[in-house]
Amino acid sequence: MSDKHATLTLNNESIDCPVLDGSLGQSVIDIKPVPKTQHFTFDPGFGATAACESGITFIDGQQGILLHRGYPIDQLAFDTDYMEVCYLLMHGDLPNADQKDQFIHMIKKHSNVHDQINRFFCGFRRDAHPMAIMVGVVGALSAFYHDSLDINNPELRELSAIRLVAKMPVLAAMSYKYSIGEPFMHPKHELSYAENFLNMMFGTPYDDTTKPDPVLSRAMDRIFTLHADHEQNASTSTVRVAGSTGANPFACISAGIGALWGPAHGGANEACLRMLQEIGSEDRISEYIAKAKDKNDPFRLMGFGHRVYKNYDPRAKVMQQTCHEVLDTVGCHDDPIFKLAMKLEKIALEDEYFVEKKLYPNVDFYSGITLNALGIPSNMFTVIFAIARTVGWISQWMEMMSDPNRRLARPRQLYTGPTQRDVSNISDR
Repeated sequence: MSDKHATLTLNNESIDCPVLDGSLGQSVIDIKPVPKTQHFTFDPGFGATAACESGITFIDGQQGILLHRGYPIDQLAFDTDYMEVCYLLMHGDLPNADQKDQFIHMIKKHSNVHDQINRFFCGFRRDAHPMAIMVGVVGALSAFYHDSLDINNPELRELSAIRLVAKMPVLAAMSYKYSIGEPFMHPKHELSYAENFLNMMFGTPYDDTTKPDPVLSRAMDRIFTLHADHEQNASTSTVRVAGSTGANPFACISAGIGALWGPAHGGANEACLRMLQEIGSEDRISEYIAKAKDKNDPFRLMGFGHRVYKNYDPRAKVMQQTCHEVLDTVGCHDDPIFKLAMKLEKIALEDEYFVEKKLYPNVDFYSGITLNALGIPSNMFTVIFAIARTVGWISQWMEMMSDPNRRLARPRQLYTGPTQRDVSNISDR
């Protein structure tokens, strides 16, 4: 905190607003005194509003920095694994060897889902979108785990967090298996988190001995790590708003999944792949590049630039390397879609228009290509995002619940509807 103040002058009246300093990033103006003047602030989309105080994730979009508890995202992606990152987000620091082993033990212990949950899937159409299934089934977990619903008990909050992180890949794989009519696969204790997910996605009961390729498992682990948390985005804010009401954590995470489903948020890598399929071949790239440069053309290049990162997306560099490792392993470099993507990447990195506007390939560009190369259907892309982001959501929820100053979220509005009027008789309307 600081001793700085900002003064807002309104109708010749001065309002003194404290200026608060964080450990990194912009200072914020505390506007709590403003409503006393019978005014509110107006900030659609909350682009200039700090709605909470958090010590989990820091982003500097101008410098291309993403830190989790102070650690750069590239170091976490290359030098740790997703389980360590989960522990970090939940507990505030990286685990030592014993802490990691105990954490993984707890995740594996709680990975199986109640057998009755299997019956939930029969209530969905076979062609239901996996995200629709995830919203319903994750919310329904609260009907099975009454023993951890006391949100005022820190130990039970952590138990719920462990259960959510542990069960999310199992439920996600079940949603995929249900859609293709194959039997559900159970998690195996000898496999890692990423290996288990890939095995539950692509394994079968009659061939349950093959371990996923280590390069592909590492790529999946990095995808989870790169999407684990991203500060106060739309879905994280949704989780916090739902949590501010005192809702149970399973309901809050279900709300986050619903928000993530929106194409403006979690569906970007799926949209990127659809764009590549629309372009179709390398011969048409110049045509679509021209469309992207035309302000009057509705076409937009998906997977380039970022709303937050104005310099470069630090996750994209990690994902770029991972993408090429996967393409080398599965032998997809000659696939027309991947050749098209690599040529489009080269143009975007060299074309003056894209360089000047800093429309660099972002994490969605590379993750969409990578997930496709892994054999994951595009309607599962956002589901995988939800698996990865669950630990970020639940860490933010736990941080909020432990804040003694937490309040019920209640945004205000600028009303532009009719002024007060009287109801007329229905025959006179």
